[in-house]
Amino acid sequence: MSAQTSFTVELPVFNGPFGLLADLILEQKIDVCDVAVATVTDRFLARAAEAERWDLEEATWFLAICAVLLELKVGRLMPRHQDQDEEDLVGGSPDLAYARSRELRAFRMVVVELTRRLEDEAGYFARDVGPGPEFSHLYPDPLKRVGPDDLAGLAAQLLRPPPTLDLYHVTPVRYTVAEAMESVERRVASLEGRVASFRELVADCPDRIHVVVRFLALLELFREGKVELQQGSTFGEIEVGWRGAA
Repeated sequence: MSAQTSFTVELPVFNGPFGLLADLILEQKIDVCDVAVATVTDRFLARAAEAERWDLEEATWFLAICAVLLELKVGRLMPRHQDQDEEDLVGGSPDLAYARSRELRAFRMVVVELTRRLEDEAGYFARDVGPGPEFSHLYPDPLKRVGPDDLAGLAAQLLRPPPTLDLYHVTPVRYTVAEAMESVERRVASLEGRVASFRELVADCPDRIHVVVRFLALLELFREGKVELQQGSTFGEIEVGWRGAA
């Protein structure tokens, strides 16, 4: 038989099985501060004569529930840290109280000014009508000079297909790094130990983009250990030497 059906407690706020009491406390239907854990423990220990018939599960279950209830009770009874709110700070400092009074005075002045302005402007209304018919001849008719030819020209302009987008400023990709690497590797390897300058390697480049791609290819060959780069000074000539396959 489990402890839930065999062990009952009698308290001012509860009378019944201990397991049901534990469930009600965990569900916050009974305040844990109203339960005397010592009384419950004494009631359980009073059955010490029946200890030979207890099983391990029953005793362990009771200890676990008591530990949980004790932790809840300690947490409820221990003082908790509460941060002081603004009212507490103002109440303890005359300087802050004075600052608060100045802020409230400023808000009152703003409220009074807004109320005065709303009352002064209440008699003004925006005009939502046009001029009278007696003034209609003073305004020129915007469609008086518009004829069929004008409408036809406007329609033709609106219905004309949009012009083709000019992409002359966008350089198409016609030269890849792989192709530049093959060209540079072939030319540097044919030097037979002689050092070539970067200016010589890009002398046949028709566009600036080819120079940029060939420079990237030269850096890739240097990373692979196939060429050796030297530069005597900042912004000086770059000398390229062949080192062979990596």
